[in-house]
Order: sequence, then C-alpha cells, then structure tokens
Amino acid sequence: LLAAPIIINQPQSAILGVGKLEKRPVVVDEGDEEKIMVRPRCYVTLTLDHRVMDGHRANRFLEALVHTLGAWPA
Repeated sequence: LLAAPIIINQPQSAILGVGKLEKRPVVVDEGDEEKIMVRPRCYVTLTLDHRVMDGHRANRFLEALVHTLGAWPA
C-alpha cells in the first residue's frame, strides 16, 4: 500500500481519497465454506477537520459508502 498524504487546504473541511480499483484475493463466505476468490477492491481514505465534523459521523459516512459500493451489482 503506497499513498500520498491527503492534506486539507482552507476552506476545505474534508477530502475523500479513492484509490485505483484492482483485483485482489478476498475470503468469501459461501454457506458453511470459506473460499478465496478474486474481487475488485480499492482503498478509500477520508481526511477531515475535527473542528468541523465529529469523527464518529465521518466513520458512519465511510461505513455507508462501503456498504453501498459492496452492494453494487457486478
């Protein structure tokens, strides 16, 4: 994992960084079995000014984003 620092410049309050979509091995539950399969994955980073937004709210946003992207039809 290589990443450049994401720096907030005034008057920004947050920046969402999205990495390249790549095929990666992932453990997938299929009933009683776990299989290693290749799935598209990317890294997502959220940098925010905690004076403007609470970290808990930002985490809820990231959880919703991950859920939405994970439910996207292939």
